[in-house]
Amino acid sequence: SLFRLKDLEVAELGDSDVRVKMLAAPINPADINMIQGTYAIVSPLPAVGGNEGVGEVLEVGRRVAALKPGDRVIPAVTGLGTWRTWGVFPEETLLKVPSDIPVLSAATLSVNPCTAYRMLADFETLAPGDSVIQNAANSGVGQAVIQIAKASGIKTINVVRDRPDLPKLVERLMALGADHVITEEMLRKPEMKDIFKSIPKPRLALNCVGGKSTTEMLRHLQPKGTMVTYGGMAKQPVMVPVSAFIFRDVRLRGFWMTQWRKDHAEDQESLGSMMDTLCQLIQSGQLAAPACTEVPLQDYKAALEATMKPFVSSKQILLL
Repeated sequence: SLFRLKDLEVAELGDSDVRVKMLAAPINPADINMIQGTYAIVSPLPAVGGNEGVGEVLEVGRRVAALKPGDRVIPAVTGLGTWRTWGVFPEETLLKVPSDIPVLSAATLSVNPCTAYRMLADFETLAPGDSVIQNAANSGVGQAVIQIAKASGIKTINVVRDRPDLPKLVERLMALGADHVITEEMLRKPEMKDIFKSIPKPRLALNCVGGKSTTEMLRHLQPKGTMVTYGGMAKQPVMVPVSAFIFRDVRLRGFWMTQWRKDHAEDQESLGSMMDTLCQLIQSGQLAAPACTEVPLQDYKAALEATMKPFVSSKQILLL
């Protein structure tokens, strides 16, 4: 196993540092890829896992102005190492969030909802009534896309893999505000035409799978539409028919939240307005945490195993 539970000395508090008691931290597939060394960022070892989570400020260094004891904070950077009970972090690596947000919502805020928000905002100018198509619609990002789109009046067509408990999953996604939930097989069927009687063809497709389902999804994109790839769960390339480029001039783009954060490190306004919007959606009940299973830290092995299983519809959250 790549993981061990270890007792570490908590570092001294520097002038610009913040001492944090971690409350909860999810296990995301990217966290595990990072530790396996198959991700674009490799942490120097030994390292603490976890890129996301929420904590409470216990103590601040004398130069820290924006945070005070009792504040709730989430990571502002990738690779913070959130799977721990306590930590001392530089002030600029943390973002304050409202204390009245549920712990699980705050713990799962900095990666998936931010990714969903940026992809909906940054590639196509979508107006109420427009539509978006996405695969892996039951993923953390997928669930956030459904809810953020719904709050903006944007329709979603949500593609999921066929599975034993499909009706239950469809019901859950519809309850979040999905307009249509279909299986990968249905993408190829003539019945797709029925969907487009009531809503326009999508201008934006969000892909985190790759392989055949992505090619099929692309067929339903409007001319000059954009497909954004942010993951590759099928571990297969994205195949695009030449005709889609020539006759429909589709655009293929990529998105990685870590890169966006790097590019906007000096741009506090973009980050601030995104976080404000997401926090308001949470406070108004329009953006819920994904389905979660809470696991005490000492049971971390079971949580890691559960994260790697196929058709997982619950995010494992370590309680610290």
